[in-house]
Amino acid sequence: MTTAFTGISKKLPSVHYFIVAALLVLIFFPLTWPIRLPIEFWIKQVLINLMWAGLFYANYFIFTPRLLYNHRTGIFVILVIATLFATVFLNHWLDSFLGVPEAMEKIFGPKMHKSAEKQDHSATYITIIMAMVIYGVSTVIALSKKMQHDQLAFQATEKDKINSELSFLKSQINPHFFFNTLHTIYALTDSNTNAAKDAIYTLSHMMRYVIYDTKNDLTSLENEVKFVEDYIKLMKLRLSGEVQVIFEKQANMKNYEVAPMLLLPFIENAFKHGISSLHPSYVYIDIRQLNNTVKIEIKNSTFEAREHLEESNGIGLINTKRRLDLLYPGKHTLAVDNNTSTKEYTVMLTLDFS
Repeated sequence: MTTAFTGISKKLPSVHYFIVAALLVLIFFPLTWPIRLPIEFWIKQVLINLMWAGLFYANYFIFTPRLLYNHRTGIFVILVIATLFATVFLNHWLDSFLGVPEAMEKIFGPKMHKSAEKQDHSATYITIIMAMVIYGVSTVIALSKKMQHDQLAFQATEKDKINSELSFLKSQINPHFFFNTLHTIYALTDSNTNAAKDAIYTLSHMMRYVIYDTKNDLTSLENEVKFVEDYIKLMKLRLSGEVQVIFEKQANMKNYEVAPMLLLPFIENAFKHGISSLHPSYVYIDIRQLNNTVKIEIKNSTFEAREHLEESNGIGLINTKRRLDLLYPGKHTLAVDNNTSTKEYTVMLTLDFS
């Protein structure tokens, strides 16, 4: 958020440069007239335009922020009316104090002076209109600045909220998997020492990935797929010969950066609900690329009605869908099909990296 506010602060001086440029144009515009104006006129010209600049910045920095920002509209309107009277009074007072009408009379003659006197009300209207324009422009710029700051603050808050939610979702991996794997390894230590050692190494490799790689927002697709392979390898230790596990992946895939722990919930869900100790069962996993997309297909056998996606003890499919919405808005598709006739549950996930 600080960086964003700094970006806006860098843009603000351009507004001030514009105001200074406009002030200089107003002051020196009479130089384009084909007449030589008296010094009294130029003194008033400088003072009156400094008054406009003072009114602009008083409203920009004080009146609008302290009154309109705090919904004190009534006081703001009263202040505007009071300053309108003040500008009209100051305009006439400068004429009288500096002797502008008399100086103009010496150059242009009494006829010009009388003409100017008849236009006193017109000068008042012009002063009021000018003051209203100054108020309008400064108010719009001040309110625009506040809207930009509010928008940046909202975006920063939303970003912090999303990051917190992602961190929470990312950290949730089913602890039962680790407990069950440790029990399996413990049982292997008596029957198959080499398999137990290999399982310990695989589990430690997975733990290293969970502890270190998931600290970052992104990891490589290669690391994510390797984590999935390790998970499948450990799950096979607990499966009987009646269970068929098929894992296919395309060779030489482009190593995109992906969110860590993104695929595991779907695979974990397949093993949890697709494996039976009483019936032949299977889990099928396929990962491949097509152009700039990565497609993940997961199928598993089913043995009972499943009306809800959220049935695992880990991150869960519903939370995973939420994470996908946060990380890949408009850049992913997720199709889930529970075919009761074929007793097959299918998840199709496509990630677009274009």
